[in-house]
Amino acid sequence: MAERCFVARWDWAFDDGDGSAPPASRAPGYSRRELVGRATGAVHTDLGLCRLAPGGRVDRHVHAFEQCAYVLDGHPVVESNGRQWQLGAGHYVFFGVGSVHGWLNPAGEEARWLELATPQRLGQGSGREDTFFLPGALEVASPGAPRPGEPTAPEVGYYPGTPPQQEALALVGPVRGREPVGMDTALLAYSGISVKMMVDENIGAELLTMFMVDYEPGGAAQVHDHPFEEAYFFLSGEVEAEVEGETRTLRAGDVLFCGVGVLHGFFNMSPGRVRWVETQAPQPPRRHSYRWPAHWSNLGEQFQASEALSPRS
Repeated sequence: MAERCFVARWDWAFDDGDGSAPPASRAPGYSRRELVGRATGAVHTDLGLCRLAPGGRVDRHVHAFEQCAYVLDGHPVVESNGRQWQLGAGHYVFFGVGSVHGWLNPAGEEARWLELATPQRLGQGSGREDTFFLPGALEVASPGAPRPGEPTAPEVGYYPGTPPQQEALALVGPVRGREPVGMDTALLAYSGISVKMMVDENIGAELLTMFMVDYEPGGAAQVHDHPFEEAYFFLSGEVEAEVEGETRTLRAGDVLFCGVGVLHGFFNMSPGRVRWVETQAPQPPRRHSYRWPAHWSNLGEQFQASEALSPRS
């Protein structure tokens, strides 16, 4: 049922997925389960869980939309822009529009990842396609180990999560000669919340973002809304959320979707830290990404007070 916002549970108890995977002949051993998409009321967000069995593959293909992935388990090999990379839990990868890419799993255990895409809605019976497979089967060819910040491979990175803020913000090493950290990799910390942007405009994304969020005990984001869709994939901890005026407790294994204009806020009332992967689609505008309803209600009250005090003719 289509909804502006909802909470659901996620797990790995699926085999063949829900029909959102490509044909088995081009992706043997691969299955996908949609968490957020057209069927749930999203317009821009297609968020899903992906599984790739040992020996499985997804042959080289291109999309007419952007896509990114965050590896949760296993050791898959990804091919992107003609290079293969050996990934593990905590690695992420971005595929631009028309980027040739594919997946392999030469390891002995299943590979699992979270996947975000931004497909345009195609009308039923339109005859249009947005995914195209290249001829031939994909094979492993000496994958390399990605190095975070490598200029020749900005689409591949690694981020397992933020340590407690007192550790994350500590300055280690000499003032001169310290490992360089630019705005594209810097940790943003505020109100007891740590945010690490993984996929955004700094690595070439134009239509989506994916980032890691960690809340300290007492961390809070006051109620607000956005002109874009957001999804929250909870990895650990427990947080109190207010969504459209309703209080909910969200924990590891939950996924939350908030459509455009849905009021939401998060408050860590627990003694432990909370972690989730968050996605946005379309990508937030440079200005007016957040709207705080308290500001606008205060403005309305000021105008009403001014009207009551103004002389009447």
